[in-house]
Amino acid sequence: MAYDPREVELRWQERWRRERVFEVDPDPSRKKFYCLEMLPYPSGQLHMGHVRNYSIGDAVAWFQRMRGRNVLHAIGWDAMGLPAENAAIKHGVPPAEWTERNIAQMRRQLQRIGFSYDWRREIATCHPEYYRWNQWFFLRMLERDLAYRARRALNWCSRCDTVLANEQVTPAGCCWRHEDTPVSVVELEQWFIRTTRYAERLLAGLDELEGRWPERVIAMQRHWIGRSEGCRFAFRVEGEEEREIEVFTTRVDTVYGCSALFLAAEHPAVLDLARGTDQEDAVRAFVENERRRPHAVAAEDREKTGVFTGRHAINPFNGERVPIWVANFVLMDFGTGAVFAQPAHDQRDYEFARKYGLPIRPIVRPADGALPDPEAMESAYEEDGIVERSGPFSGLPSAEARRRMAAFAAERGFGRPEVQYRLKDWGVSRQRYWGTPIPVVYCDGCGIVPVPDEDLPVILPPIEDWKGLEGSPLARVDSFVNTSCPRCGGAARRETDTMDTFVDSSWYFLRYLDPRNDRQPFDPAVAKAFMPVDLYIGGVEHAVGHLIYCRFWTMMLADLGLLEVQEPAVRLFTQGMVNAPSYRCEVHDYIAPAEVRRKGGDPCCPHCGRAVEVRVEKMSKSKLNSVTPDELIERYGADAMRLFSLFGGPPVKDLEWSEQGIEGTFRFAQRVARAYERLAPLVEGLPPVPEDPAAVAADPDADRLRRKTHRTIVRVTRDIEEELQLNTAVAALMELVNEIYRVTEGRRVERSSPLAAALAEALHVLARLLAPFAPHLAEEMNARIGGRDLLARARWPEADPALLVEETVTLPVQVNGKLRGQVSVPRGAGEAEVVEAVKAAESLARHLEGRTIRRVVLVPDRLVNLVVSG
Repeated sequence: MAYDPREVELRWQERWRRERVFEVDPDPSRKKFYCLEMLPYPSGQLHMGHVRNYSIGDAVAWFQRMRGRNVLHAIGWDAMGLPAENAAIKHGVPPAEWTERNIAQMRRQLQRIGFSYDWRREIATCHPEYYRWNQWFFLRMLERDLAYRARRALNWCSRCDTVLANEQVTPAGCCWRHEDTPVSVVELEQWFIRTTRYAERLLAGLDELEGRWPERVIAMQRHWIGRSEGCRFAFRVEGEEEREIEVFTTRVDTVYGCSALFLAAEHPAVLDLARGTDQEDAVRAFVENERRRPHAVAAEDREKTGVFTGRHAINPFNGERVPIWVANFVLMDFGTGAVFAQPAHDQRDYEFARKYGLPIRPIVRPADGALPDPEAMESAYEEDGIVERSGPFSGLPSAEARRRMAAFAAERGFGRPEVQYRLKDWGVSRQRYWGTPIPVVYCDGCGIVPVPDEDLPVILPPIEDWKGLEGSPLARVDSFVNTSCPRCGGAARRETDTMDTFVDSSWYFLRYLDPRNDRQPFDPAVAKAFMPVDLYIGGVEHAVGHLIYCRFWTMMLADLGLLEVQEPAVRLFTQGMVNAPSYRCEVHDYIAPAEVRRKGGDPCCPHCGRAVEVRVEKMSKSKLNSVTPDELIERYGADAMRLFSLFGGPPVKDLEWSEQGIEGTFRFAQRVARAYERLAPLVEGLPPVPEDPAAVAADPDADRLRRKTHRTIVRVTRDIEEELQLNTAVAALMELVNEIYRVTEGRRVERSSPLAAALAEALHVLARLLAPFAPHLAEEMNARIGGRDLLARARWPEADPALLVEETVTLPVQVNGKLRGQVSVPRGAGEAEVVEAVKAAESLARHLEGRTIRRVVLVPDRLVNLVVSG
């Protein structure tokens, strides 16, 4: 019977559903394993990038389940936020309708691929029963002063029509969703969450994750949190005894060489300082230009520009008068928004000083050298050394000088030691419709009033006017805005901003634990049974957005008493992207591959005939280069598609999409099916382990196949459990299939023979080892050789240690101490047997002709040296 993957896959999926094999509940008698992949945004279609991510997770879930673990494996939908709303606007469909339609389509696709999810636990973040708890968490944070409202200069994306957190702005200063859209800065009153209160814990927690999370992710988070030990102190503004400008620095040891004071364009003192000076107009123009720049653009990447304010300040350490400038590389988000300039010892200051003619005054010298010559310096000397020309601190090493200077500032009352962080509070307000309503009202008498818990959820109303017009769409819905104050009963107005979508994804993995609980976000007892996540799989692009937020959220929930863990996941695995060719016309943007025309062999636009740019890029719907699973399943089946996504390369590396690649894994699946079909009559009914191991060992082909089978168990187990090298695990299975073909093709095998016994074991083991990668095929092949139980409930095979020992070893052969070649001998072979093997080897025997062996030096299984004469 030919193997039809579509018929087979649907049949086994129905049986899995009917027998509810992937459903799981807490079970204290079994060790748990929580396998989690980052939940998808419901765009309407899965593509191979999704398939790869979820195939990796599903392989691990199958493996751990067969290892006897109580495996929790769930899925849901990151269903709110800008992408869904923008897509709905584009298609003229209300966001709720657009989202639910896409969820239904993607759910169908995931189920057709056969991923082993407990579908009872499915969630969608756009449902009130989910976002009710977003609101509940917000109220708990409001009670603890973790949530607050403030007016700030914030990043603004004109295409998203809302503010963005710093984490959502690319290094190039563009929106993380629209990488070609520059982000500007606006000043708005917004809601913030005090992530900075957790900065030290977030940083310290990374020490515990080392070795279990990728080094790259840990390094990115350390940089983003950005702990700096330094000194905060104040410069007095000349002519104004009461006005001071505070700076924070990690290099107070260089302050005696200060040549200017630099302020950020957003610094509240800038315009006031320049008012009435000759520089007022220049400063105002500079500030207006700079305030349009996004906050997250790295200062190091900017051309250094600035303008003198017309005012001076007094250095509190030496009383020197220094000019006050506005500089574009100083940001209000970092430190105090003001820094002192030390061009000799800071590269940014050096570049600025060379451009604008500020003095360069070296203060720190190398421990074994002299102070740099300012005229000869080609760059700043930024290393620690010995401090000079610094009054009472001269001659001290930099570290000691910093300690004493900070103490001096504290003693004199103009400064203090301080620790600061690059991490800033999380702005969670969004001026859009499709998000969680923020549960507060504004009362003229009572001020900001939280919505009582019993009135949650505050439901997002269905409205018609949600299409991204200026201002928040909810502000135009009178029935939503106008309400009564929960305290005094008087007229009040609801908050019309909605929450950032990252709130939704900061805790979704906890809702999977208890998705139908209507009394609390989850039962802490259930969380204790399954948390933390044992393996979290997702893209490295979420390293300083989602992964910092969900770490913060986990710590915050631990403080609320809902969790006993401080970190969300024990192990993080960041899989590579799936890349595919994309075609872009400078006029018509991306062109679908099927629509590209050819002109003289070169690709061109079907609309205007221009040559198109061909790139290999991350597979995505927006680039029109995504390949959907439906068409692949129709041609090759879900298992061949899964095998391709796992076998095509190491999971941590990017995978290049290839039609030839999936054709290859389809041929492998067919080859497996043919082997089982041909050998099923021979092995059906034979025990899965040979009854007479000695007889098998005495037959060379049977012994070789049995040893290959058990070594494959070890390889596949190690590659999944320790290394997550799923591509090499699949390669090992291919080698075992090749060995089965080698010992059976072109020969008749008797059912009573040792080889038949070895084949029965190999086929039973192969089906089990194949289950994490091609589960439908594995179930079908297991059934064909008489297996009655589901592999979804089967145990993972164990290797026999005795069969892992090599039966032969290769010995280096020396003659009179010189290496002459090598010889294969049975493991443990004695002197006589080794000498006979050497004499029988033609390449070695010539070195013994006409000579007498005087002595044999044998290191068993390692080396032999023949001492000869003549």
